[in-house]
Amino acid sequence: MLTTKHDDPNSSLGWGERLAYGSGGFAFNMINGIIGSFLTIYFTSAAGLNAGIIATILAVSKVFDGISDLIMGRIVDRTDTKMGKARVWLLRMCIPFAISTMLLFFVPKNFPDMVKYIYVFLLYNITNAVCLTGMLVPFYSMVGLVTSNSYERGLLGNIQQIFQTLGNVFVNSTFVVLLTKFSENPNTIYTQRSFTFTLAIYCAIMVVVALFCVFNTKERVKTGAADAEQIQQKKEKNENVMETVKALLSNKYWLLLTLGNFVVFTIIIFYSMGTVFFSQYVLYDMSQYGMLANAIAIAQFGIMFVTPIMMTKISKEKIYTFGMLVMAIGFVGSAMFTSPALLIASNVLKGLGVGFAGGMALGMVADTVTYGKLKTGIDTVGMGNAGISAAQKIGLGLGQAIFGWVLAAAGLDAALDAQGLPQPESVSTAVRFLYGWVPAIMAIAMFVIFLLFYHCERDIKKLEKAA
Repeated sequence: MLTTKHDDPNSSLGWGERLAYGSGGFAFNMINGIIGSFLTIYFTSAAGLNAGIIATILAVSKVFDGISDLIMGRIVDRTDTKMGKARVWLLRMCIPFAISTMLLFFVPKNFPDMVKYIYVFLLYNITNAVCLTGMLVPFYSMVGLVTSNSYERGLLGNIQQIFQTLGNVFVNSTFVVLLTKFSENPNTIYTQRSFTFTLAIYCAIMVVVALFCVFNTKERVKTGAADAEQIQQKKEKNENVMETVKALLSNKYWLLLTLGNFVVFTIIIFYSMGTVFFSQYVLYDMSQYGMLANAIAIAQFGIMFVTPIMMTKISKEKIYTFGMLVMAIGFVGSAMFTSPALLIASNVLKGLGVGFAGGMALGMVADTVTYGKLKTGIDTVGMGNAGISAAQKIGLGLGQAIFGWVLAAAGLDAALDAQGLPQPESVSTAVRFLYGWVPAIMAIAMFVIFLLFYHCERDIKKLEKAA
């Protein structure tokens, strides 16, 4: 067992437990990455479903996903077991998550089309809104339950981000290889057989790693009567919901950052899905997928070690804004070039840009809450973070939907994939536009907006001086 041999929530953790916690991020992000990148092409190419209808189903389902986060958070708060509040849910949900993921990638061929779409809607929401949320919310909650040491909490957050990125790199490097291995025809790798065997391997790995995380960590922070009394006192002092909402809507920096997070997560799903479709329908060579996807992931991984040093000399908002510019340059490169070397260079820039912006986002959210409290006297930390999270999920859902709608309008024909035939040129054109120009325009717009209008840290200092 790698669990640190003490029960003191304020003491340091051993590296064994730190790494065991981080491994949970590898487990769920590996499957989440597969769903984000390959689910749409499975539905269109392997299951023969309409891209536009699938896009609508995924977009509508994000509503349930946002609601389920709030419900699961409440469930974790009320959980009381020998294992604690959070770890027990990883134990309970990892196998249902594996089974539901397998079923999501197993649309019955003989069902009528309408029944297939109902099946997709139900399984997608069971997998994403129930099972994944049932693991994700408890996993993030563990940071505050494993330790109350501020340094350790920050370190655990950084470690799990590293493991999440490693999960992406693992999928990027192996998924297409396994699809090809399990396909009877290398020219048509998107078959039910190839997806079934490949997903079985990843889901088994996910369950093993999740259990490793559960049994090598310990929840030391307890919620006693004194804590409950403090929570009740805090609730009594809180402003009502409408006043909190008004305070947020009057907070210009929170609104700008919410917009920024929405755009960044829309961009993320564009390049996650886009790399698959770009390799398939522009390069016509899925062997390029791993290199292109890993160029983004590894660059993002590397920059995580640089941004903490940069923050000692440059403000978070300047790093975030610079990240938008770097992202934009990378996407312009993807729009203009098809040379593998130039595409990889462009994707490195995308990864650096996402790393700069993503690494600053959590700290900037806290700054906007501080600014709002200084302006209005109302603490909006809970709803402020929930609003940012909702914007991220809406960005992911809308990005998936836009991708599917545009591909459907461009004439994507799943029957051609089944026969190993190329798609119409209009599909290649649409993919290049979605993979390059659309996210480039979005990133440039955010760069200009944040450069001209986002000065939260400066205004916080002014308000603190005036107080």
